[in-house]
Formats: sequence, C-alpha cells, structure tokens
Amino acid sequence: MAGTLLLPPHPVAAFDVSQLQASLRKLGGNPKSLADWQQMLQESKELPIAARLKRVNEFFNRRIRFSSDQEIWHQSDYWATPMETLAKGAGDCEDFTIAKYFTLLNAGVPVEQLRLIYVKARIGGMNSNLQQAHMVLAYYESPDAEPQVLDNLITDIRPASRRMDLSPVFSFNSQGIFRGVDAKTKPETGGVTQLSRWSELLQRARAEGFD
Repeated sequence: MAGTLLLPPHPVAAFDVSQLQASLRKLGGNPKSLADWQQMLQESKELPIAARLKRVNEFFNRRIRFSSDQEIWHQSDYWATPMETLAKGAGDCEDFTIAKYFTLLNAGVPVEQLRLIYVKARIGGMNSNLQQAHMVLAYYESPDAEPQVLDNLITDIRPASRRMDLSPVFSFNSQGIFRGVDAKTKPETGGVTQLSRWSELLQRARAEGFD
C-alpha cells in the first residue's frame, strides 16, 4: 500500500507481566491501573494504526493528571518510567510521552516509526513570544511521511504542519539520538548514552520488566 513503511521482520517489544506487577506494588500503585493498561494494550493491538495511536494517546491523556516533577518527585527534572507514571497517576510532559512510547512499542509499532521529540512550545497563541520546554511523541508512517504528533496538551493527534506552536530541537528513541526530526536521518554516534537521562530511564524500565 502506498505510503506504508516497508521494514524487514521486526521483533515486537515485550514485557514481563509478573515483573511489572512487582514493580507497581513496590511503587505503591493500584493493581487496577496496570490491569486497565494491559487491557487497553491488548485491545489496541487489534486496531488499525490510526485508531491504535488514538487509543493510547487518549488512555494516558485522560487517566494521568498533569503535575510538576517538583510536586510528584520533589525534584526539578525527573523522567518517570511507565510504571512510575501509572503508580502515581500523575506526570509531566516527558512522563506522558515516555509512557505512550513504551505502550506503542508493545502494541506492535516498530521503533523506527516512533520518536520522542524535545520542542519549544509557544504559550499563549501564535503571536506570543513566551516559550517553554516541552516533549511530544511522533509517529512516522514512512520515512517520507509527515509525522503525527501525540501530545498531552491537546486531545487529538495532529500532523506536524498543524502544530505551528511547536519548534523541534532534537529527537530520540531506543536506537539513539537524532539531529532534528527527519525520519531519514541516522542516529548520532554515541547512541543513547549521549542523553544520560534517557539512557538511565531505559535501564530503569528494563528493570521494571520492559524488554
């Protein structure tokens, strides 16, 4: 089908249910939050990609309360794992984005089609000069396709051309760090270790039970 990204067989991301349950208990989370996540994930796998993205985006946007790292973790900047976010029921923009990323990987979306994007978000309309750091998740149907933006600030998923309030700085995923957001670019040398906060997050997520 035209516009579809053709890839070699790609291993589907996996998770250890018992380990995730143990991680959630250790964090003091409600087991129902994990059960609801698992149900949503299983149902999402059967959906067409557009509906799958919408289901995952809405799940977190509706269930997770936006809050600052200072309020949740008593730190100025903390990147939470998906289980930490589910356990707390709250998170900031990075936490929403990270949770959606891991969920979509486990829903069968290849890593090559997902990027976490660090942006500058214009606050107060197009004529405003007020900007703040923000993070969103992008899905690329193909290397030539315009990315679709999943964001906690708005409910609907929009193409990047309709998010003129966002100015991308750089992007990354489990494969590495990328200069800009072009899906054709190769990751920078040095891998994920170039972004220590992301490298450390991946290690903590694996310890929780994510592949």
